[in-house]
Amino acid sequence: MKKKDVIAGVDEAGRGPLAGPVIAAAVILPNQFDLPGLRDSKKLSALAREILFELIQKTAISISIGRADVYEIDALNILHATMLAMQRAIENLSVMPTLALIDGNRCPVVACKTQAIIRGDDLEPCISAASIIAKVTRDREMCLLHEKYPCYGFAKHKGYGTKEHLAALNQYGPCDIHRKFYAPVARVREEEVV
Repeated sequence: MKKKDVIAGVDEAGRGPLAGPVIAAAVILPNQFDLPGLRDSKKLSALAREILFELIQKTAISISIGRADVYEIDALNILHATMLAMQRAIENLSVMPTLALIDGNRCPVVACKTQAIIRGDDLEPCISAASIIAKVTRDREMCLLHEKYPCYGFAKHKGYGTKEHLAALNQYGPCDIHRKFYAPVARVREEEVV
């Protein structure tokens, strides 16, 4: 009798922002897992994400967070930093999966089999769960970073390049958690040197 695959869903949050880490989550759900409303975190309200986050935490077999900080993003580029965060998330699971389903079109190099699924965060419940865990974890972290750097408004925009964030960046210049090689940040840094 063939042993059933242990499947982990993997997704990230924070590829696009100008500041803060990229956070990946790996989630292994029970076989008979059914959670109404589970879908891509970007299609949910902040309140719905928080509620689902707590329910996933209570029922998942294993959850792990992997991260790449801003220095790693600057050194490696965002794609490689994202793969590193995903690798760390998978490797830190308390149960090693036999298969990791990855949202997107690329897979990190890990010990188990991997499969990339475009729009997987809307198609596979375990990836949807990982999407929610990653997004809520990162949003909470950006709210904490707001306390350290209040002038940028991180609690509101979570580091994304909103009009408010760009205005603050132009007024105050970049801080330690800005991604130096992202175009709007690099432009301000160049202006500071001139």
